[in-house]
Amino acid sequence: MTGKIPITAHGAEQLRLELKELKNVRRPRVIEAIAVAREHGDLKENAEYHAAREEQSFIEGRIANIEGKLSHAQVIDVSKMDAGGKVIFGATVELLDIDEDKELIYQIVGEDEADIKQGKISVGSPIARALIGKSVDDVAQLEAPGGIRELEITDIKYI
Repeated sequence: MTGKIPITAHGAEQLRLELKELKNVRRPRVIEAIAVAREHGDLKENAEYHAAREEQSFIEGRIANIEGKLSHAQVIDVSKMDAGGKVIFGATVELLDIDEDKELIYQIVGEDEADIKQGKISVGSPIARALIGKSVDDVAQLEAPGGIRELEITDIKYI
Protein backbone atom coordinates (compact mmCIF):
# COMPACT_ATOMS: atom_id res chain seq x y z
CA MET A 1 0.00 0.00 0.00
CA THR A 2 1.56 3.24 -1.10
CA GLY A 3 -1.25 5.81 -1.29
CA LYS A 4 -3.51 7.03 1.45
CA ILE A 5 -6.86 5.28 1.76
CA PRO A 6 -9.84 7.57 2.48
CA ILE A 7 -11.84 6.88 5.62
CA THR A 8 -14.47 8.95 7.38
CA ALA A 9 -13.73 10.40 10.81
CA HIS A 10 -16.42 8.08 12.24
CA GLY A 11 -14.88 5.05 10.51
CA ALA A 12 -11.41 5.88 11.87
CA GLU A 13 -12.84 6.26 15.37
CA GLN A 14 -14.57 2.86 15.09
CA LEU A 15 -11.25 1.26 14.10
CA ARG A 16 -9.47 2.94 17.03
CA LEU A 17 -12.13 1.66 19.45
CA GLU A 18 -11.84 -1.88 18.08
CA LEU A 19 -8.03 -1.69 18.35
CA LYS A 20 -8.28 -0.54 21.98
CA GLU A 21 -10.69 -3.42 22.77
CA LEU A 22 -8.38 -5.96 21.12
CA LYS A 23 -5.25 -4.72 22.89
CA ASN A 24 -6.68 -3.96 26.34
CA VAL A 25 -9.38 -6.62 26.74
CA ARG A 26 -9.22 -9.51 24.31
CA ARG A 27 -5.42 -9.92 24.09
CA PRO A 28 -4.93 -10.11 27.91
CA ARG A 29 -7.91 -12.48 28.18
CA VAL A 30 -6.51 -14.91 25.60
CA ILE A 31 -3.01 -14.76 27.15
CA GLU A 32 -4.58 -15.75 30.46
CA ALA A 33 -6.54 -18.56 28.79
CA ILE A 34 -3.31 -19.91 27.25
CA ALA A 35 -1.56 -19.81 30.63
CA VAL A 36 -4.43 -21.69 32.29
CA ALA A 37 -4.54 -24.28 29.49
CA ARG A 38 -0.77 -24.85 29.81
CA GLU A 39 -1.24 -25.74 33.47
CA HIS A 40 -3.40 -28.69 32.40
CA GLY A 41 -0.39 -30.53 31.04
CA ASP A 42 0.00 -32.32 27.70
CA LEU A 43 -0.46 -29.62 25.06
CA LYS A 44 -0.87 -32.04 22.12
CA GLU A 45 -4.30 -33.16 23.27
CA ASN A 46 -5.36 -29.96 25.00
CA ALA A 47 -8.32 -28.52 23.05
CA GLU A 48 -8.53 -25.40 25.26
CA TYR A 49 -4.88 -24.59 24.55
CA HIS A 50 -5.28 -25.00 20.78
CA ALA A 51 -8.49 -22.92 20.74
CA ALA A 52 -6.84 -20.15 22.76
CA ARG A 53 -3.77 -20.15 20.47
CA GLU A 54 -6.04 -19.93 17.43
CA GLU A 55 -7.92 -17.02 18.96
CA GLN A 56 -4.61 -15.34 19.83
CA SER A 57 -3.51 -15.69 16.21
CA PHE A 58 -6.76 -14.11 15.03
CA ILE A 59 -6.45 -11.22 17.52
CA GLU A 60 -2.82 -10.48 16.60
CA GLY A 61 -3.71 -10.59 12.90
CA ARG A 62 -6.63 -8.22 13.39
CA ILE A 63 -4.48 -5.82 15.45
CA ALA A 64 -1.86 -5.75 12.67
CA ASN A 65 -4.59 -5.27 10.06
CA ILE A 66 -6.18 -2.32 11.89
CA GLU A 67 -2.82 -0.68 12.62
CA GLY A 68 -1.94 -0.99 8.94
CA LYS A 69 -5.24 0.56 7.87
CA LEU A 70 -4.90 3.44 10.31
CA SER A 71 -1.29 4.12 9.25
CA HIS A 72 -2.41 4.39 5.61
CA ALA A 73 -5.67 6.20 6.31
CA GLN A 74 -6.53 9.67 5.14
CA VAL A 75 -9.17 10.68 7.66
CA ILE A 76 -11.75 12.93 6.06
CA ASP A 77 -14.20 14.85 8.25
CA VAL A 78 -16.83 15.91 5.73
CA SER A 79 -18.55 18.18 8.27
CA LYS A 80 -15.51 20.49 8.18
CA MET A 81 -15.22 20.70 4.39
CA ASP A 82 -16.66 23.16 1.93
CA ALA A 83 -17.93 20.94 -0.87
CA GLY A 84 -19.79 23.69 -2.69
CA GLY A 85 -23.03 21.70 -2.68
CA LYS A 86 -21.47 18.77 -4.53
CA VAL A 87 -21.45 15.07 -3.66
CA ILE A 88 -18.04 14.24 -2.19
CA PHE A 89 -16.50 11.46 -0.12
CA GLY A 90 -18.27 11.24 3.23
CA ALA A 91 -21.44 13.01 2.06
CA THR A 92 -24.86 11.57 2.82
CA VAL A 93 -26.97 11.68 -0.32
CA GLU A 94 -30.75 11.46 -0.53
CA LEU A 95 -31.90 10.09 -3.86
CA LEU A 96 -35.02 9.33 -5.80
CA ASP A 97 -34.77 6.19 -7.91
CA ILE A 98 -36.75 7.52 -10.86
CA ASP A 99 -37.58 4.10 -12.34
CA GLU A 100 -38.87 2.63 -9.09
CA ASP A 101 -40.17 5.90 -7.55
CA LYS A 102 -38.29 4.95 -4.40
CA GLU A 103 -36.29 7.13 -1.99
CA LEU A 104 -32.78 6.02 -1.08
CA ILE A 105 -30.22 7.41 1.36
CA TYR A 106 -26.53 6.54 1.06
CA GLN A 107 -23.38 7.78 2.74
CA ILE A 108 -20.26 7.49 0.61
CA VAL A 109 -17.52 5.91 2.73
CA GLY A 110 -14.20 4.06 2.45
CA GLU A 111 -13.95 0.45 1.29
CA ASP A 112 -13.67 -0.93 4.85
CA GLU A 113 -16.66 1.03 6.15
CA ALA A 114 -19.12 0.04 3.43
CA ASP A 115 -22.25 -1.69 4.73
CA ILE A 116 -25.27 -1.54 2.45
CA LYS A 117 -27.61 -2.52 5.32
CA GLN A 118 -26.59 0.70 7.07
CA GLY A 119 -26.80 2.73 3.87
CA LYS A 120 -23.02 3.09 3.61
CA ILE A 121 -21.63 2.55 0.11
CA SER A 122 -17.99 2.34 -0.92
CA VAL A 123 -16.49 5.29 -2.74
CA GLY A 124 -15.44 2.80 -5.42
CA SER A 125 -18.94 1.42 -5.99
CA PRO A 126 -20.75 2.16 -9.28
CA ILE A 127 -23.43 4.21 -7.48
CA ALA A 128 -20.88 6.36 -5.63
CA ARG A 129 -18.82 6.90 -8.78
CA ALA A 130 -21.98 8.06 -10.58
CA LEU A 131 -22.85 10.49 -7.76
CA ILE A 132 -19.46 12.10 -7.02
CA GLY A 133 -19.32 15.69 -8.24
CA LYS A 134 -23.08 16.02 -8.80
CA SER A 135 -25.39 18.54 -7.09
CA VAL A 136 -28.98 18.61 -5.83
CA ASP A 137 -31.49 18.08 -8.69
CA ASP A 138 -28.83 16.42 -10.89
CA VAL A 139 -29.67 13.00 -12.26
CA ALA A 140 -26.96 10.36 -12.03
CA GLN A 141 -27.10 7.52 -14.52
CA LEU A 142 -25.51 4.20 -13.88
CA GLU A 143 -25.46 0.95 -15.72
CA ALA A 144 -27.12 -1.85 -13.78
CA PRO A 145 -27.77 -5.46 -14.77
CA GLY A 146 -31.35 -4.52 -15.68
CA GLY A 147 -30.28 -1.52 -17.78
CA ILE A 148 -29.63 2.15 -17.07
CA ARG A 149 -30.78 3.38 -13.63
CA GLU A 150 -31.50 7.03 -13.04
CA LEU A 151 -31.06 8.48 -9.57
CA GLU A 152 -32.11 12.08 -8.90
CA ILE A 153 -30.26 13.78 -6.06
CA THR A 154 -32.82 15.38 -3.73
CA ASP A 155 -30.50 16.40 -0.87
CA ILE A 156 -26.84 16.30 0.17
CA LYS A 157 -25.73 16.44 3.81
CA TYR A 158 -22.22 16.80 5.18
CA ILE A 159 -22.58 15.23 8.62
